[in-house]
Amino acid sequence: MPLRRLERALALAIALALPVPSVRGGEAIRILVQSSPLAGSQYYAASALWSQIRTGDRLTLVREADNRHDRNAVRVDWNGQQLGYVPRAENRAVARALDAGERLEARVSRMRQDPDPWRRLEFEVFLLL
Repeated sequence: MPLRRLERALALAIALALPVPSVRGGEAIRILVQSSPLAGSQYYAASALWSQIRTGDRLTLVREADNRHDRNAVRVDWNGQQLGYVPRAENRAVARALDAGERLEARVSRMRQDPDPWRRLEFEVFLLL
């Protein structure tokens, strides 16, 4: 990435940074990394748990480096139940951040009744600084 584009991307990331309470009582910085639809929800527990999941609920991102279908696979869980995956076309940055030990947080950002499973649940991934 050329330096100017990198600088603009960093400036945008800083502009989007939102303060969130940290466990030590201070302020942490939360930077939006991406917003994505949930992939594969029709194959996992999303339908069965639909009535319990709420917008804003915390999601857990689980790296599956040994996934035989996608070496960058990142599973998305809600309360210990697998809901689906970060879409393959969008998972490389999240996978690398998890591999590097970065602190990421994911939250349900949108839910809607839709026959297309790719449109039912959207989530956001944040980098915590």
